[in-house]
Amino acid sequence: MAGSNFVDYVKIYCRSGKGGRGSTHFHREKFITKGGPDGGDGGRGGHVILRANRNYWTLLHLKFQRHVFAGHGESGGSSRSFGKDGKDEVIEVPCGTVVFDAETGEFLCDVTDDGQEVILLKGGRGGLGNWHFRSSTNQTPRYAQPGEPALERPVIMELKLLADVGLVGFPNAGKSTLLSTLSAAKPKIADYPFTTLEPNLGIVSYRDSRSFVMADIPGIIEGASEGKGLGLRFLRHIERNALLLFMVPADSDDIRKEYEILLNEVSQFNPELLDKRRVLAITKSDMLDDELIEEIKRDLPDIPCVFISSVINMGLTELKDILWEELNSEENKITTITHRNLDIQKPTEAEEGDDEDWDDDYIIDEDDIIDEEDYEEYDWDEEKPSN
Repeated sequence: MAGSNFVDYVKIYCRSGKGGRGSTHFHREKFITKGGPDGGDGGRGGHVILRANRNYWTLLHLKFQRHVFAGHGESGGSSRSFGKDGKDEVIEVPCGTVVFDAETGEFLCDVTDDGQEVILLKGGRGGLGNWHFRSSTNQTPRYAQPGEPALERPVIMELKLLADVGLVGFPNAGKSTLLSTLSAAKPKIADYPFTTLEPNLGIVSYRDSRSFVMADIPGIIEGASEGKGLGLRFLRHIERNALLLFMVPADSDDIRKEYEILLNEVSQFNPELLDKRRVLAITKSDMLDDELIEEIKRDLPDIPCVFISSVINMGLTELKDILWEELNSEENKITTITHRNLDIQKPTEAEEGDDEDWDDDYIIDEDDIIDEEDYEEYDWDEEKPSN
């Protein structure tokens, strides 16, 4: 997994730009003794913007970019000149990326459509120059507003794949084999558990040049919600799927019980997944005869079920018909998706040593430290009377 190019989880430190300070300048010109205040406003600090890009399919490009800093706004000038705005920092991410606060686990935002932009951190507003504070009783204001400080926040970005059908099953249930048979995807297939260590996507062709996207995630086992096996790390990839295809092999001791175990693990991860439409596929059915199939059907759950075999293409056409019908049913129209907040656990004393490298990455250069002295007011000396 360490050498994989599929990265669906990154933690980065973001900081917007601070606003530029206003100017306390007074107008100076020949033959004009008292020109009055003409200090300009400071520039706005740069935003940190999240932008969805369909050309990305993973967060690999952010794996080693631990800091994202936007530019600071410049101070205002004379003649009511505005300061230059700070440069915005745009973070390009794949469609389906979700952002959480790394300290509290709070859900912040997500982007799903290509080109969609969300301001993750707003830059500080520039301070007003002394020209704004002139009045009949205060014709020479010798103060101006400082710019607003920058916002800082460590964030966690998670990628949740966008697919129509998500495959859920125990290891070696035939999920990768089915995906490789129905689509042109080439997932790793072997005769040992946990062959699939990262999600795979495939486009399944249907009648009349129609198609839908199928996602294969690593297998889960009983107790995955407690961290056993690969845990529930990859189950977030089926949160955006419109339909869940549960796969149980025909040689299982109790097909209904295994289905209920999978359903329970999914509900432990996110109870809202129970609202999605479900289909049950009994794989490796080429080892069953007609009499045994009829006997198994009596004890199956009350959802659409189909017996399939990816090796001999048994029941695959019927499976695609059922999936297409369920995908286009009126009951399957999902309008909103609620993202749960992350469960941020603070490390114990024994684990604190493991985070030393992470803490070192958060060291900021002295040039980047925001100095509070930059916000102090500056008073210009009074003009000496002419002889």
